[in-house]
Amino acid sequence: MAKQKIVLAYSGGLDTSIILKWLKDTYDAEIIAFTADIGQKEELDGLEEKALSTGASKVYIDDLREEFARDFIYPMFQSGALYEGQYLLGTSIARPLIAKRMVEIARAEGATAIAHGATGKGNDQIRFELTAAALTPEIEVIAPWRLEQFREQFPGRAEMIAYAEKHGIPVTASAAKPYSMDRNLLHISYESGVLEDPWFDASAPENKDMYLLSVDPEDAPDQAEYVELEFEQGNCVAVNGERMIPLQAMEKLNELGGKHGIGRVDMVENRFVGMKSRGVYETPGGAILFSAHRKMESLTMDREVMHLRDSLISRYSSLVYNGFWFAPERLALQALVSESQKNVSGTVRLKLYKGNVIAAGVKSPVSLYNPHIATMEADPTQAYNQGDATGFIRLNALRLRVASGVEQNAAK
Repeated sequence: MAKQKIVLAYSGGLDTSIILKWLKDTYDAEIIAFTADIGQKEELDGLEEKALSTGASKVYIDDLREEFARDFIYPMFQSGALYEGQYLLGTSIARPLIAKRMVEIARAEGATAIAHGATGKGNDQIRFELTAAALTPEIEVIAPWRLEQFREQFPGRAEMIAYAEKHGIPVTASAAKPYSMDRNLLHISYESGVLEDPWFDASAPENKDMYLLSVDPEDAPDQAEYVELEFEQGNCVAVNGERMIPLQAMEKLNELGGKHGIGRVDMVENRFVGMKSRGVYETPGGAILFSAHRKMESLTMDREVMHLRDSLISRYSSLVYNGFWFAPERLALQALVSESQKNVSGTVRLKLYKGNVIAAGVKSPVSLYNPHIATMEADPTQAYNQGDATGFIRLNALRLRVASGVEQNAAK
């Protein structure tokens, strides 16, 4: 009888290395390790050999960077998504792509289950499993950290390192970093460890080495740098006059943003599972793209369309954060977002300086801004008669005057 096949989301770290061996033994299963290349760079070095030596029967390391940029990052940025006013959703938006590819591999390999190393306290478990439910509802999901048997065997890092040594699993058995990291094309997140204290100053000089994508704004160049982003229907298609696919644009903007210390966020956020958590994020290219896109919209998007879309930002952001990327309501919102972007085309010029993204000009062939109408001088078009504002104000004031009269009478 053929063994059960399980597709494991594998990073090569201590947790997923232990989980690979544990799943193989506990379920007497064939483990297929899967790693999504979504911009981790050197973190991917040696992963295939490591997974095979740990017991995987097969390893997939799939380059999903362009799909990530084109089909996930760009559509999300069109929506103006910003979770709780600060977080550009760098980890959140990567999870549905990873889970999507996992279930595709599971179907191709005839696997009956997928597995992940996300803890039972975090958001990632939800993002992985909601995606699997939406795309392949029949597949089983194994989450070892939610299994009492696993937690009893591995109550701490020491037990995991001992297990690795016993079974010859190639992991670095050194002291734990004082925080955990997650990296992709859009950002790096840092959490747990010393960062669990919200009074801990992650921006202090002694903590500079934590950051990998950006220089400290205080150490950024003293000379500002200009950058121009060209948009077509809400998507950045060129940087400084050079046409680029989404992946290339993100890489270029990351380089520019990192050089000038742009995109650092330190916040306490609300997890979907109910607790608050502290996270520190570096999103250099994303911060530039977010600012440029908003400025492009200001010139080209109809007021009521903008206000309608903006009223949905919190809802859209929560859907992404909570793992509902493939839910029908997110897809419906995306259709509205796509319609809102059809005239968001033109060029934005920004100035990058010591952690700041400064507006330096915007233009568009479909601009809704008319300087002849907006001018404080005489309007040669006669499109706006200032006298018309009298009736406009009077009508809008009517309900206020009526309410005031009722309150005054009631007070007598």
